[in-house]
Amino acid sequence: MFAQIVDIFKLRIGVLMAVTALAGFAVTPGESLSSLQILALALTVLGASAAAGAFNQYAEKDLDARMERTKKRAFVTGAASHNKGWLWLIAGLLLLSVGLASWIFNIAVGFHVFMGAFTYGVIYTLWLKQRTAWNIVIGGAAGSFAVLAGAAAADPALSMPSILLAVVLFLWTPPHFWALAIALHKDYAAAGVPMLPVVKGDDAAAKIILLNIIVLVAVSLLPGFYGLGWVYLAGASIGGAYFIYKGIHLVQDANPKTAIRCFLASLVQLTLLLITAMIDPLISG
Repeated sequence: MFAQIVDIFKLRIGVLMAVTALAGFAVTPGESLSSLQILALALTVLGASAAAGAFNQYAEKDLDARMERTKKRAFVTGAASHNKGWLWLIAGLLLLSVGLASWIFNIAVGFHVFMGAFTYGVIYTLWLKQRTAWNIVIGGAAGSFAVLAGAAAADPALSMPSILLAVVLFLWTPPHFWALAIALHKDYAAAGVPMLPVVKGDDAAAKIILLNIIVLVAVSLLPGFYGLGWVYLAGASIGGAYFIYKGIHLVQDANPKTAIRCFLASLVQLTLLLITAMIDPLISG
């Protein structure tokens, strides 16, 4: 039962979004938060992300049934009843998260929390995913809004490090997801989802992924010149170099195994970047 709840609400993604928000707060000069406020920031971002994740699964029930990777999801199997009660629950969770974020912090935090969920749940899921290969490029802005939500908790006016970190999240999502899409090429093709590897082919997609990774890594180093220090630069450099290394392997041989390794490298890169972004202000400050 717990595993099904984790899956319906996509809590793994939600936890990542919460950590991303905390990183956005950490790199932004401004107000300090109590431990309870930091917990509230993480939970409101997690709640909004969970609402968007559940809506994604609710809206894509028929699509999930056509894909091998998702055909065992709860709405497909009937483990969760596909009725309007879920829409009320999702809307309530989103409103609660946005409302608390606005009340505890400020309207700017609430706005960014809402826009992150809206981007993933509506713009990506309903408008783009089954229409264009640009789907995940624009949908990737959901992660950027998590950064901005955390940053706005410190200062609604934001700062250059937080803006750059939001851009990093925007650039990170496409190569992360496109690498997975190469590994799942047949699944997406059979379901008629125009992911980049399906539209352009695996080899062309791998070259685009590598180019995107190089741009991503270059941008990820910039916060080190706008307030962050050597700890962040070390994490961004090591993680970025590893991601580029796996991207080169993917270009050399675009197959499911190298694609999954590139996908995992993206997680390593982001993890190092977020952890060092949170640690760096503590050491340099």
